Amino acid sequence: MPILKKAAKRFSPARVLVIGFAAIIAAGTLLLWLPFSSKSGEFTPLFDCFFTATSASCVTGLIIYDTFTHWSVFGQIIIAMLIQVGGLGFVTIITFFNIAAGKKLGYRTLKNAAGDYTESSFEEGRNIFKSIIKYSVIFELSGAVILSFALVPKYGGYGIWMGLFMSITAFCNAGFDLTGMEGECSSLTAFNTNPAVLITLAVLIIVGGLGFIVWENFLKIRERKKLSLHTMAVLLMTAVLVVSGTVFYLIAEWSNPETLGNMNFGEKLMNAFFSSVTARTAGFNSISIDGMTDFSLFGTMVLMFIGAAPGSTGGGIKVTTLLVLIVTVISYIKNKNDVELFRHKLDKLTIYRTLVISVLSMFAVGVCFVVLYFSMPEGADAMKCLFDTISAFSTTGLGAGAVQQAGIAGKSLIILAMFAGRVGPVSLVMSLVMNSLPRKNLVVPEGQILIG
Repeated sequence: MPILKKAAKRFSPARVLVIGFAAIIAAGTLLLWLPFSSKSGEFTPLFDCFFTATSASCVTGLIIYDTFTHWSVFGQIIIAMLIQVGGLGFVTIITFFNIAAGKKLGYRTLKNAAGDYTESSFEEGRNIFKSIIKYSVIFELSGAVILSFALVPKYGGYGIWMGLFMSITAFCNAGFDLTGMEGECSSLTAFNTNPAVLITLAVLIIVGGLGFIVWENFLKIRERKKLSLHTMAVLLMTAVLVVSGTVFYLIAEWSNPETLGNMNFGEKLMNAFFSSVTARTAGFNSISIDGMTDFSLFGTMVLMFIGAAPGSTGGGIKVTTLLVLIVTVISYIKNKNDVELFRHKLDKLTIYRTLVISVLSMFAVGVCFVVLYFSMPEGADAMKCLFDTISAFSTTGLGAGAVQQAGIAGKSLIILAMFAGRVGPVSLVMSLVMNSLPRKNLVVPEGQILIG
């Protein structure tokens, strides 16, 4: 009798995504733990290395130690590499596994693996990998050159490494910096009058936050003669959020002496613009977070929760998710049977996915906030706990100080929030409770329930 071999169980794309990120974090943790990763030449506590590796791989930017003062150049290189891989996201990981196995990455696998993607016209995994790597390098090197001209006169040869490091972190929307010599954890507050630094970083953040699909659409605009629905939606929401965020910070912080109050109009406008851009998952700050009013902190939390575009280096629920929610409400108010956007009908699965992402994200943030707050020392500031929770889940990296005050339990929760935010709540749930079987359509009786 012939021996029947049991087919090897295949991991779902979502599960491969989660395992891939976990493996990268584990490798980064061990490398950062080595003595020559720290400037003191001593072992850094393993849990702190785990936190830093997670923050870097998930392109967040929340830190326990100042990147410049604690980590050696080797440690900084490891952090930059983790940010680069994390910024490129699932594409790098999935393509790596498939190329290593001698396989091509098909459209269906790509679409399932990409929890953030809504469309893709890339033909195969190798082409995706090459295109994204190519243009990422172009953008990052261009930013590094400009930043070096601004930093070398003050910091000498080290300014070249600073420029490259911050170009990578800005493009990947990570928020790590090497400006600790101006004051630990001061971020870019020492450069809030330097347009060469702030504008360059802002452009890198925006480009990285638009997403790979938008880039590809622009590259092939001559062939297609038009922008796709996804690209139009991303560009519209990005423009609206950047402009409205800039106006918001100008109004909220105009006379605050701890932030914009002592600046001239040009400096106020530049810093308000930079704050608007960086709040949506980049994590740099050119004005003091501690000095902001509670009203500004609340507005920042809203921007962080929204985030960048799908398939980008940024996090959050994504700008297209917000837009679909808005047009769904508008369509219902106008008594339309279908949800329309730019004269296109949105399919029901897109609406369902939007609702699932929004609900799961709010639930995750709510649970993490409650647990973090009650795990903090007595007298903890609830606003700071909520701010850092949203910052972690949206992979922004702006910090209000709760992370530094939290114990092991609180920091573990922040790690989980960063991981869930980077791989996506839907992908994380799918990796834990679902398999790769096709969706089943069941015939069941229709029912009604009163709402509202």
